[in-house]
Amino acid sequence: MVRALMLSIGQLGDPRIRRVLVKSVTLTLAIFAVTGFVLGWVLTGRDPCTIVKGYSCAIGSAEGGIAAALLVILGLWLLFPAIAVGVIGLFSDEVVAAVEERHYPAEAARARPPGWGEALRLGLGSAGRMIGYNLLALPFYLLLLLTAIGPVALFLVVNAIALGRDLDEMVAVRHLDAAARKARLAPTRGGRALTGLVAAGLFMIPVVNLLAPVIGAALATHRFHGSRG
Repeated sequence: MVRALMLSIGQLGDPRIRRVLVKSVTLTLAIFAVTGFVLGWVLTGRDPCTIVKGYSCAIGSAEGGIAAALLVILGLWLLFPAIAVGVIGLFSDEVVAAVEERHYPAEAARARPPGWGEALRLGLGSAGRMIGYNLLALPFYLLLLLTAIGPVALFLVVNAIALGRDLDEMVAVRHLDAAARKARLAPTRGGRALTGLVAAGLFMIPVVNLLAPVIGAALATHRFHGSRG
């Protein structure tokens, strides 16, 4: 695992990896920026106090903008991993291909790159799974707020499971058909969870979390071929 992680980090300077990094980070942040703009527009002019007779507290443009900014910041904290992994699903084949061509040329030659439809399915599936898992865990997050490390530990466990599967599938789709991918889920559960745990840990480090999806895809590539080799 340590060697695979070092190889993944060491390839961040690859021009192909850098292009994906720029595209994925730009698109991810653009999604949050557009969401903030839409929220500000929706909130401005609304009067939530009308539910109480005789009261009024209309939200002006300044208040709407502040509320939208706070919601986006909260969303960045809660949803950034899911959105970032969903976005990297669109470009993951470029990362996987770069790693395979450098370290596993024979596998790269045999690979069957997924089309845009498959890449979109991977991206949306990854984002949906991570959001769903974390929504299911939300009551436990709230309960664990009373502890010092509980929410962090739960975040790592929940997202290790989701990320491990999604990152592995981004590689497996190039080499295995649907039946073979499904058949390897149980035997590789532990290895995938470990890959996901490392990626989830990277998402918790400021600035590094911007690199986490790309590093995670590269790491999953090394782990996939290592487990088969």
